[in-house]
Amino acid sequence: MSITMTEFWLISAPGEKTCQQTWDKLVAATRNNNLSVNNKFNIPDLKVGTLDVLVGLSDELAKLDAFVESVVKKVAQYMADVLEDSRDKVQENLLANGVDLVTYITRFQWDMAKYPIKQSLKNISEIISKQVSQIDNDLKSRASAYNNLKGNLQNLERKNAGSLLTRSLADIVKKEDFVLDSEYLVTMLVVVPKTNYAEWQKTYETLSEMVVPRSTNLLFEDQESGLFSVTLFRKAVDDFKHKARENKFTVRDFQYNEEEMKADKEEMTRLSTDKKKQFGPLVRWLKVNFSEAFIAWIHIKALRVFVESVLRYGLPVNFQAMLLQPNKKNMKKLREVLNDLYKHLDSSAAAIIDATMDIPGLNLSQQEYYPYVYYKIDCNLLDFK
Repeated sequence: MSITMTEFWLISAPGEKTCQQTWDKLVAATRNNNLSVNNKFNIPDLKVGTLDVLVGLSDELAKLDAFVESVVKKVAQYMADVLEDSRDKVQENLLANGVDLVTYITRFQWDMAKYPIKQSLKNISEIISKQVSQIDNDLKSRASAYNNLKGNLQNLERKNAGSLLTRSLADIVKKEDFVLDSEYLVTMLVVVPKTNYAEWQKTYETLSEMVVPRSTNLLFEDQESGLFSVTLFRKAVDDFKHKARENKFTVRDFQYNEEEMKADKEEMTRLSTDKKKQFGPLVRWLKVNFSEAFIAWIHIKALRVFVESVLRYGLPVNFQAMLLQPNKKNMKKLREVLNDLYKHLDSSAAAIIDATMDIPGLNLSQQEYYPYVYYKIDCNLLDFK
């Protein structure tokens, strides 16, 4: 199942005479040949702090970005797992603030209540880090409880399915199929391949001593074989088993025990009820916390653009953040247009690169470097097998 999710390029460039001018230039440059759909990306007036704090923060935010992205993906993937058969419903549960992800990103508004901008950048990033770590831990414990339940239920269901040689026989046989409470007689259950039915009917009475004549009944069939009952004297059981095996008849070890069978059935009902009970609240929790984690993630992108823009373009803060939704067919062309548009930034950027190659904070070597600030936001959060 492919869900056409979207990739965004979040970029920033310094303000020309005004930031509006920077924006107009980008729009004009990408307007032709349908290169991208563009939106202004609103970042509020955050507290700058000192330069060395910014350099350190740049590094921390890169790690935090990767961590939060991984949690967003985990929650989304687990939502898909939990929804099992209705995976097409996954998409409508993966919302941010009640709207689809593309809408949320393209109309991004900083959440002042959650992440107060009077706080320092470091504090804001710590608020996000704590919040998302909590979601990660809660997910682990909730998932483990639910998976446990699901696993136990599947094991029980598996017991009641599969071949007659291995499956549970409890739901196949009835009390009246057995001679019960007899001191001398016992009823055995034998799996006979369909191709050997005639052979069985011909030979079962003589496989050992003391088999009750005409005591066999076909109780159940699957694709390959049938389950027959046969009654004999207890003391002949071992001999009968041995001879049956030589003739490709498989005796199942089975004692009819009503208590045990009832307990199994009740266990299955209990697990099934528990699973249904937990399903609703779990999906609700996943929905709410997917939204929380995703919102946190986009706020980190905003923080990164802010920090990187100040480090690259200097103070006073003067840059325009822009969100591009590239046309898949024209990505290469879009890169070229952006390069032409911003390569003049590179003389100073090149100097910055030379000067900062040894500063771990700027982390430029690990990703492609462009003359403008650039971060990718990939909304393709699910990999369906």
